[in-house]
Amino acid sequence: MGNFARTDRVAQQIQREIAELVRLQINDPRVRLVTITGVEVAGDYSHAKIFFTRLDGKHDEALKGLEHASGFLRSQLAHSIKLRVMPQLHFVYDASVERGSHLSQLIDQAVASDKEHSEQPISPSTSSSSEE
Repeated sequence: MGNFARTDRVAQQIQREIAELVRLQINDPRVRLVTITGVEVAGDYSHAKIFFTRLDGKHDEALKGLEHASGFLRSQLAHSIKLRVMPQLHFVYDASVERGSHLSQLIDQAVASDKEHSEQPISPSTSSSSEE
């Protein structure tokens, strides 16, 4: 169980370091507006999935930029994180933020629709005590 805690700590540290490197060290315009949303590290530390999002929707462009910079990012990580094996970096677009935003819009639409319907008078035959 302790091994999982260590891989989690390593993943969090990799996430912090890569986010900082992307923000300050990479000048590739394809990588601007990228947010690192999470990291999963394999148990043997040989591979790390780096999840990212880009709110302007140009995630294919960002993926190419991140893959182009992966060697640089990996070498910079090796300087700041002391591991016997520095994981290979694999970048994966994280659509959860986009899905969350879409779901939020749907909820807002449903609430607005409910408000419109609740403003209409309710007939006395409709009761709120029905059981499901």
